[in-house]
Amino acid sequence: MPSLLRLRAVALTASAVLLSAVLAGCGDDAKDEDLTRQDLSWKACPAPDAAQGGGTSPSPLPDDGEWQCATMKAPLDWDDPKGDTIGLELIRVRTTGSENARIGSLIFNFGGPGGSGVTSLPAFAEGYEKLRTRYDLVSFDPRGVGRSDPVFCENDQQLDAYFQQDATPDDAAERTQLVDNTKEFNNACEDNSEKILPHVRTTDAARDLDLMRQVLGDDKLYYFGISYGTELGGVYAHLFPKRVGRALFDAVVDPTQDPEQGSLGQAKGFQLALDNFAEDCVSQAEECPIGDSAQDVKDRIARLLDELDRTPIQGIFPRQLTQTAATSGIAQALYSKDFWEYLTEGLEQAYDGDGRILLSLADSMNGRSENGEYSNITPANVAINCADDKPRYDTAYVERKLPEFRAASDLFGDYLAWSMLSCTDWAVPGAADHPDVSAPGSAPILVVGNTGDPATPYEGARAMVNALGKGVGVELTYRGQGHGAYDSKNTCVQGAVDGYLLDGKVPPAGTVCS
Repeated sequence: MPSLLRLRAVALTASAVLLSAVLAGCGDDAKDEDLTRQDLSWKACPAPDAAQGGGTSPSPLPDDGEWQCATMKAPLDWDDPKGDTIGLELIRVRTTGSENARIGSLIFNFGGPGGSGVTSLPAFAEGYEKLRTRYDLVSFDPRGVGRSDPVFCENDQQLDAYFQQDATPDDAAERTQLVDNTKEFNNACEDNSEKILPHVRTTDAARDLDLMRQVLGDDKLYYFGISYGTELGGVYAHLFPKRVGRALFDAVVDPTQDPEQGSLGQAKGFQLALDNFAEDCVSQAEECPIGDSAQDVKDRIARLLDELDRTPIQGIFPRQLTQTAATSGIAQALYSKDFWEYLTEGLEQAYDGDGRILLSLADSMNGRSENGEYSNITPANVAINCADDKPRYDTAYVERKLPEFRAASDLFGDYLAWSMLSCTDWAVPGAADHPDVSAPGSAPILVVGNTGDPATPYEGARAMVNALGKGVGVELTYRGQGHGAYDSKNTCVQGAVDGYLLDGKVPPAGTVCS
């Protein structure tokens, strides 16, 4: 199973309950072309394709702001910049301000890795209207994602089975099956995407980001990175410290951790979010429908998962709700407090034998649309993580680590421990134990951590500040729930971020918002 590591809640927009991708042009001859001088042909955006999650063309914003899309050429191999190129899909909406007020393009990466920025930016854009008074809002599908030469692995039917498998094996036979399924998935990625797999590292995406800056006509990079987008931003700052203009890191990945430490941190983070969810339910004026106390809520969830391990229940016909799918669905709902009500309702129904809501939540996590088609968020997530991360783990190692993961979380420990097998037998070697984000000489970068973040635990913000180096990272703390801070609409957070991005006012280090 792919890890929850660095997954951003962009997949929430793909689920109705929350309710043939076009390959870019590998093989173009660019030997005599200066890619920094290319002209982008901006046009009305087409409907998202299957790899981007499907759906309809983005609607104009309330002020009739029109979305435009274009394809930017970038080297397939940055070690051979005059060689073959790929196409990276971009989306933008122009600033509402005057030309004199305009600062430049604010480029968003919504995380994953593997999330389509081309579909995510229109979904969240109304929350960025103030930023649009001085910036064109821009996002993109990173290489290997969506319309940007997407990584493909298994087909939709195979992915249905892959996400239904037992991801927390209890005996030797189940362990063997998990290893075999993982190897089959990874082999399919190599068979179907061999050419792009060596070129989807975060360092490649960071170089794409700098090319994008130049093609868009900006002297400096103006950047809004969320979740994995903070890692991408940190790598960019390391490679191009003098080109950082204003950069915001929200929902911060800890750049000092290896994959094992990151997974263990997530086990603790999701457990904290579950604890907070349970406490919130029983603190309501009306009776909590899924437990008499916070501990009772968690005990009943644990019993449900144990029962599903033995006997799945009906989900969305003809699929059943398995233990793995239920765990994914619970995790997805914990990404945002706005979705706790869906989790409560989904658990109520599951206790009565109806797994539809929890399976819909799991589908959202996994990028499955109502028509049964999958986006390529999971193949891209695995490909980018495995190209980035050097460590490779085997079943014996995971078994030794299980007690530590279970101590971190009864509910999520096994799931996240076994997810460390995702890169075993991957075709491309990983680059490093963890990314280098040291950025001496960079302009100040605002780093926002959320104390209740399940997917990128709060401690990652301080680690990012320290790793960026003295005088670069400026930490702001949000005492809240969910993945990220700016989208919570907390006025203190948004005021500090807006003041920084719009007017260059860096808030005092250590600012706390509640």
